[in-house]
Amino acid sequence: MTLDSKLNQYASLIVKRGVNVQPGQTIILYAAVDEAHFARKIVDEAYKAGAKEVILEWSDQSVTKSFLTYAPTERLENIPDYEVQKANQLMDNYASRISLISQDPDGLSTVDTKKLHMYTKASQKALSRVREATMKDDISWLVVAAAGQSWAEKVFPDLKGEQAVERLWEEIFKAVRIDDHSDAIDNWNQHIKKLQTKAEWLTSQNFKALHYKNTRSDFTIGLADGHIWEAAISKDKSGNIFIPNMPTEEVFTAPDNRHIDGHIEATLPLSYQGNLIENIKLDFKDGRIVKSDATKGLDALNQLIDTDDGSNSLGEVSLVPDASPISQSGILFFNTLFDENASDHLAIGAAYASNIRGGKTDKLEVLAKRGWNISDVHVDFMIGSPDMSIDGITQDDKIVPVFRSGNWA
Repeated sequence: MTLDSKLNQYASLIVKRGVNVQPGQTIILYAAVDEAHFARKIVDEAYKAGAKEVILEWSDQSVTKSFLTYAPTERLENIPDYEVQKANQLMDNYASRISLISQDPDGLSTVDTKKLHMYTKASQKALSRVREATMKDDISWLVVAAAGQSWAEKVFPDLKGEQAVERLWEEIFKAVRIDDHSDAIDNWNQHIKKLQTKAEWLTSQNFKALHYKNTRSDFTIGLADGHIWEAAISKDKSGNIFIPNMPTEEVFTAPDNRHIDGHIEATLPLSYQGNLIENIKLDFKDGRIVKSDATKGLDALNQLIDTDDGSNSLGEVSLVPDASPISQSGILFFNTLFDENASDHLAIGAAYASNIRGGKTDKLEVLAKRGWNISDVHVDFMIGSPDMSIDGITQDDKIVPVFRSGNWA
């Protein structure tokens, strides 16, 4: 199968099984200008599936870098009303979102982190309707990847130009289960069933906490009262079934943000807002981060933690076995979409509404009393390892093995 035919199959998978475009829908596609060729294929497939309109939101990391470097502080702190009105109107119409990520993982590393954080925080506040609609699954949404050259050369430093891009495309296709011998949608249907079996078992256990331990970390995370484990698929407000992330190897739920204690060390770098944060170390007490450290990107990490009250705690706990295909590839992607599917991970910030009973209907203050975390950010970082052990602690304090040696027990 040629590269172009695989791109056609990928575009079809994104539209038909990923975001699951329905007749009459409005679709927003976020893409870098360098990925115009593939973006056009997604647009074409979306219209074939019956989309009413596909709105392209183009980005260019070089332009973004110039804006963040030279724009006055007043502009960085204030998002124009027309951007807010446009975003709110799209969410009023329940527009579905496809985010095509492809840019350099540390392409904004030379930007003043204070300016970057200032603009990020202002955008999160001004465009909160988009984040809320996404986190509550009011809309269908999907994050997928394309092989940008700078990213490809970061992942495969021994290759340059088209060779690096072609190699990264090859790995992306493997991760999203596109091959020469089977139907990608059938592959995904089988994969989803396996992940859902794990999520259903975990939900049935109703653990009050999980205890993690490896050579780097030793911590306990309480689970929110009425927590629900999810895997692979979600349902939007209209009942449309979609896959939020491709690839995905995780099962995940909402922690209890009042009961997180111990020492946590990341096992992979985190690419956040165009900066690489390496060797993250966090100490928790009573659900709060009381100490943070990193060998690279510490300023960016601390600014993330200081975003708001909820960014000082966790909103997601996710289990990924070391045996996952992405982990076994041995490739460090410097990209959360991929690296989080090679490793157990946690998220600083907001919890998903679908991870707690009543999350989409109950008032926020009611959910907060059950340990559900509220924040303007949601940032995953990886903590898994081949020597990770995880025990579930039942409501009557019995211990149930969940992971041993990095894999399902």
